[in-house]
Amino acid sequence: MLALRSQWKKSEKEWKRLIEAGITDTVLNSAISSFVIEIIAGHGPPAPRLCNKDPFTMKSAVYLSQIFPTSKFIMMIRDGRASVHSIITRKVTITGFDLTDPRQCLTKWNQAISTMYDQCLEVGADRCLMVHYEQLVLHPSSQMKRILEFLDVKWDDKVLHHEDEVGKDIRLSKTERSTDQVVKPVNLDALSKWVNFYSADVVSDMPDIAPMLETLGYDPRANPPNYGKPDEEVVRKTQDVHQNGDKWYEKAVQSVNDPSRVDKPES
Repeated sequence: MLALRSQWKKSEKEWKRLIEAGITDTVLNSAISSFVIEIIAGHGPPAPRLCNKDPFTMKSAVYLSQIFPTSKFIMMIRDGRASVHSIITRKVTITGFDLTDPRQCLTKWNQAISTMYDQCLEVGADRCLMVHYEQLVLHPSSQMKRILEFLDVKWDDKVLHHEDEVGKDIRLSKTERSTDQVVKPVNLDALSKWVNFYSADVVSDMPDIAPMLETLGYDPRANPPNYGKPDEEVVRKTQDVHQNGDKWYEKAVQSVNDPSRVDKPES
């Protein structure tokens, strides 16, 4: 719906047709806001705050901030090399991304994240918070306190132990590509899985292929990069995931509809 509106806005001819038909900005905004609210409110139980996780809505953050004046946005920033590795290896279908071509996917990522970054900046820091995925993994306590403070939500230790709430307060989609990872505790494994995935020519050209890496604070030449030192609790949970690999593997298998895509623990 948001992409369709964007297309109409870019076409002077189409936009004029809508206006002539009586579909003004006011009418369209009302229709889109009603649609969005119905989708978000209807896909879960009633709650005092309604949330939606969809990375590409950030491409329309400025517009959404206008039609939902009390809304807030969290832009999760991740090393593009890790994001593209995840998209390709998990076979996540995204329009315009050629999953057989890592270079092309990195270029597409760069274009998309550039738009999202600009949108977040325009919305402003009081309503759009940028959070680096790596820092959230390395320092979950301090980063979650920062996030909840931004959202004006009272602190609760449960946010540091999401794995204990899966199947209780947390319901996960069996078709979501990341569900098999979400059932596990926060751990360090995902930070470096992409290392050695890219061909030598792509690694060499990385600063030119994805200049947004540097803009977002990543070293495009570091392979692997140094994201920082993890909190002790994160180290402990990572060790637990490794030492009890079979247990977490079974949990992951039970949480998805296609067990074949769940990585088996290393023996």
